[in-house]
Amino acid sequence: MIIEIRGQKVLLDSDVAKVYEVETRDVNKAVKNNPDKFPNES
Repeated sequence: MIIEIRGQKVLLDSDVAKVYEVETRDVNKAVKNNPDKFPNES
């Protein structure tokens, strides 16, 4: 589920975890361990 916050489209980590059928902590670990694959476009 993509939501819009302050003009930015956002996908919550819990929603990503549901899509891939993994725990939320595993999604967060993947983001932390692969920062080049998850750029911060603020």
